[in-house]
Amino acid sequence: MDIHEYLRQNKVYFVTHVHAPAYTAQAVAAEEHVSGHVVAKVVIVKGDDKFAMCVLPAPWMLDLKKVGNLIGARKVRLADEKEIASLFPDVEVGAEPPFGHLYNLPTLVDQRLAQRGDVVFQGGSHQEAVRMKYADYARLAQPTAGDIVADL
Repeated sequence: MDIHEYLRQNKVYFVTHVHAPAYTAQAVAAEEHVSGHVVAKVVIVKGDDKFAMCVLPAPWMLDLKKVGNLIGARKVRLADEKEIASLFPDVEVGAEPPFGHLYNLPTLVDQRLAQRGDVVFQGGSHQEAVRMKYADYARLAQPTAGDIVADL
């Protein structure tokens, strides 16, 4: 899926920026000179026998128990790189855009990300970031919002 084409088809204003390779969401924030709180970190999990996409602000860590409660799964684990590669064959592993529905995955988003006006995320490669309004993201992705991060 070409994320740029998808956003254009849905008449969403977005900006892309090419930067030095960044392999973590916090590194994307540094490259983009933005707070990690506006950078969407994508984490793929497997709950019981189904995969799901979790989207949270870069500085936070995912709480698997909270995710399990939200999706009704008894056992939740992080997907491994091989599983992720098979789910997202058209993007670099670790650079998945936060649109699970494009890959037939439910999308969970942490409510803290929704408190920001904009969201920044990797556009399918480790060298490109996309910035758009969170409201547009929510309209397209239709994620389930909740508290999915670990308490500090």
